[in-house]
Amino acid sequence: MPATLLGAETRIERPYSRAVTPVPTLTERVRRSCTRVMTTARHVRLDDVALDALADRLARTRPPDDPPERLDDGHTPGARDGTLALVSALGAINFGSGYHDLVRKRPGLSGARTMATGLRDYVGWTGPLTGERLRAMTPADTSQIFGQELDGGALEQLMTRFATALNDLGDFVAAYDDSFERWLASTPATAEAVAESLLTMPYFRDVERLDGAEVAFYKRAQLTAADLSRAGVGLTGLDRLTAFADNLVPHVLRVEGALHLDPDLAAVIDRRELLAPGARPEIEIRAAAVVGVEALVTRLAGLGRPLPAMTVDAMLWTRGQEADAKALPRPRARSVFY
Repeated sequence: MPATLLGAETRIERPYSRAVTPVPTLTERVRRSCTRVMTTARHVRLDDVALDALADRLARTRPPDDPPERLDDGHTPGARDGTLALVSALGAINFGSGYHDLVRKRPGLSGARTMATGLRDYVGWTGPLTGERLRAMTPADTSQIFGQELDGGALEQLMTRFATALNDLGDFVAAYDDSFERWLASTPATAEAVAESLLTMPYFRDVERLDGAEVAFYKRAQLTAADLSRAGVGLTGLDRLTAFADNLVPHVLRVEGALHLDPDLAAVIDRRELLAPGARPEIEIRAAAVVGVEALVTRLAGLGRPLPAMTVDAMLWTRGQEADAKALPRPRARSVFY
């Protein structure tokens, strides 16, 4: 071809492939960051022998029953959305363990169950939660719902945080025309996708920083997805969820001898002193819960009893309700994440 037809020399660019690093999923971020914490942990240590013994006991233990919220069969207008709203709201206020030594508890109930029962009773008396009602919640409302006084101190702080959490949930569902069903219908039907969608709310963004790196837990986002599944929402990928890292699961691991604390940290906890949220000891304790449950999942599979982390977590949480576990002080921090 004559050069005059092309003018100057034409350079043909050839396409080439460029390696793309996959973005870690929500649960991969949790597992990787918690494993990283445990490789350099200064205050906590997992005990392999005790984990073996605990796995053996769990292999012979029946998992706890599902929670009472169940989706309506669809014949009652609005009932399904009301149940989804309640499960979501229970997830939104599922924190405050650092205040439970102060809260007025219902007879025979823990602090967490006192709060959950208060919200269920409120819905039973006043009708389903809606986005509008959630956005209008005030500390005076949450004080009445949960039976705690606005004392100008720690309890008022908790009630204010509960109101904020419920307001945030109302703002969240407003993007879906105040329909929890529409939110789930527009979200991929996987546990991780549902959990990820909740991270637009600040109290669900459960990430700390340690040694210049992020440490992800996403306790309540994952737990809310799990509870929606237990209520009847068809979600896949439940086996991908990690432990719901709070203060009770690591406490049970310690009671069982599977988690050792350095003497100074153990003394602080045993004196019932508060841990600073986001400080190294608190992060290490929560990371130990995630990694410890992963170790139990692996051991249970080897024993012919494959169980997902969310089930093992529930079994340990139930173990934490027993008298010997309740008798010992557990780590407490006043956090909005657990």
